[in-house]
Amino acid sequence: MGGSASKARGLWPFSSAASEAPPGNAEQSLSRMRKATPFIFTRRGSMYFDEDGDLAHEFYEETIVMKNGRKRAKLKRIQKNLRPQGIIRLDHPCLHVDFPVVICEV
Repeated sequence: MGGSASKARGLWPFSSAASEAPPGNAEQSLSRMRKATPFIFTRRGSMYFDEDGDLAHEFYEETIVMKNGRKRAKLKRIQKNLRPQGIIRLDHPCLHVDFPVVICEV
């Protein structure tokens, strides 16, 4: 799941894009670096809504199948008419994966 902290390119202070800024725009790139944060506040949801508005990772429907003259119930996975959950706001901010500092407690 991808998280988002800042969308603009070059806002991450430790990325190579921020270090490759032109020397004439040093003040502008410095102000951009102050806006960047190592925290993630949102993520993309992994669940889906169906036509009824139910929320789940997967949806199944029960179908009746005749096999050797006997009725059997079988589950069929539904993959059509599903809408993604969208962007979810996290309760507690998380650190970005590319954060270059090792955090440990001694």
